[in-house]
Amino acid sequence: MSGNSEKTERYKNPVIAIFTGISDLFKRPANELSLEGLPSLEGKKVMITGASSGLGFATSVEMASRGAHVIMAMRSGIPAKGEKVKSLSGSTRVDMIPMDLSDLESLAGFAKEVKQRFGPMDIVVCNAAMVANRSRAVKQELDEMFVVNYFAKFLLAKRIMDGSFLNHKGADLPRIIFVASESHRNPSVFEWDKFGLYESYGIKQSVAMYGYYKLLLLTLANELSRRLNPDGEVECSVFALCPGPVNSNIAREAPVLFHPLLKLVFGIFFRSPKKACKPVIYLASSKELEGRTGVYLFLMQEKNMDEKAVDPENGKRLWELSEQLTNQIMKEQDG
Repeated sequence: MSGNSEKTERYKNPVIAIFTGISDLFKRPANELSLEGLPSLEGKKVMITGASSGLGFATSVEMASRGAHVIMAMRSGIPAKGEKVKSLSGSTRVDMIPMDLSDLESLAGFAKEVKQRFGPMDIVVCNAAMVANRSRAVKQELDEMFVVNYFAKFLLAKRIMDGSFLNHKGADLPRIIFVASESHRNPSVFEWDKFGLYESYGIKQSVAMYGYYKLLLLTLANELSRRLNPDGEVECSVFALCPGPVNSNIAREAPVLFHPLLKLVFGIFFRSPKKACKPVIYLASSKELEGRTGVYLFLMQEKNMDEKAVDPENGKRLWELSEQLTNQIMKEQDG
């Protein structure tokens, strides 16, 4: 069986994807990284998207407990979730700001509000993700999973590119961290001719679509790094990670019949968000990473991304298509 076929087999449907995730947890790397001895995040401003639950919530607690001023960007749970983060972390430097990644019209106002209220960020964690049980169109006639898992993050990256969203005057370089997935290795090719086009699919295809959008996300991360560091000298670190299977609510749209089984499997075999957020904390804090960019962690092990995500030609093509789609949407809104 070819390498591409093996990758496809690992994520070809939801059941196999779950067991793939479980098997990955039992493969303990010899060179596993540690959080021991990491410096505090005192004085750092950290924005975390998708912060109301799961990995984003756990990351918010951990960052706040390490001294960071945490800005929780979330669709729901204000103010209760923020107050809970304060209680669990023992920190009062926690703020909340509404953000719905499926609402593209709100993103421009969101970035402006962040800058006005909090000033430039030291660390941005792009975490929010979803797995839908079927295709759904947002207002702009784009697939909701495409928007939440990729396109809204491109629009946020564009806001970051304007130069004032990140703190370039601090003692350390600003860092952008994308939460991705090993399933980005599953797609064999980019479907450039279908980029942004809405197509119907059901739950059997949703996991494959999720992996494809994570491939787009990691390709974006690499292209963003090239654009933020055009002369080769790192001025902003762009990192990414796969946290492994997390016991969160990402599968909340699975058929109700399977909820008891998924709850049991997730509870026994999947990692708690508190444990799963360790790679995020390492990428945000480690002095060993200062001056580096393009680092990808799988669990707590540094690993190469799929070569398709790293290829500059793919990054350039993706950015151009995303720009074209953005302009098309803006034109339709103005019209």
